[in-house]
Amino acid sequence: MTTTAQANATEPVTPYPPLVIGGEEVSSRLITGSGGMTSLSALKAALIASKTSLTTVAIRRFEPTSSMGLYKLLGELNLKILPNTAGCYSHKEAILTAKLASEVLGTKFIKIEVIADDATLLPDPIETLRATESLANEGFLVMAYCSDDPILARRLELAGAAAVMPLGSPIGSGLGILNPYNIESITNHSNVPVILDAGVGGASDVSQAMELGCDGVLVASAINRAQYPELMAKSLALALEAGYLTRISGRIPKRDQALASSPTEGMIAQ
Repeated sequence: MTTTAQANATEPVTPYPPLVIGGEEVSSRLITGSGGMTSLSALKAALIASKTSLTTVAIRRFEPTSSMGLYKLLGELNLKILPNTAGCYSHKEAILTAKLASEVLGTKFIKIEVIADDATLLPDPIETLRATESLANEGFLVMAYCSDDPILARRLELAGAAAVMPLGSPIGSGLGILNPYNIESITNHSNVPVILDAGVGGASDVSQAMELGCDGVLVASAINRAQYPELMAKSLALALEAGYLTRISGRIPKRDQALASSPTEGMIAQ
């Protein structure tokens, strides 16, 4: 009698597929942020090491005289730009910012980020929902940054979000995923991609997100504020793939008691 492990050993490894958001293919499931890096050279090295294909840019914080080097760099690396509405505190601000970004960058991708206050930097659920619905109705591919609330994630999807982006923990905290139950609930019931956004501190957080069923992870501070950004970027790229492969490999169930790893009847010759 062939054991389960032996049977699975002959199965081909599933390829690492690209991420598809609103019908648009994104080759890497690790999305990066450009803010907070100390220099363009350090950012370039980290972006290359991360193997990302999509990078966020905060449109409201864009200064043409100081940021043209950033846009030139992203162009040289052939990276898609994901404009975000960081710095907005209402749906009206976010909608206006999104439309300006679309005109300037020629993209329908937009990451909606509407913050409730400066103290917590937590997303405002009502304003986020309003902005998402309005922009989705106008044909934008809205990637909505939100709290780790399964009901809110469902509402954003119904409002037309092309992807939902629940936080793992507050922006820049590095606390990782504080509520894995909620993240897994969102991934289990979502019909659009789920991208973990905010709170990542290291490789284990990225791997956990993928194991919980996330379709991708957005990372900014964990890379850009690390002591060695390039090394951190490489580790997160490896962790993301490892987490994905763990999820599809058929993890053993958790048990309350020990189970011998060697079968009592011995190995079966093939």
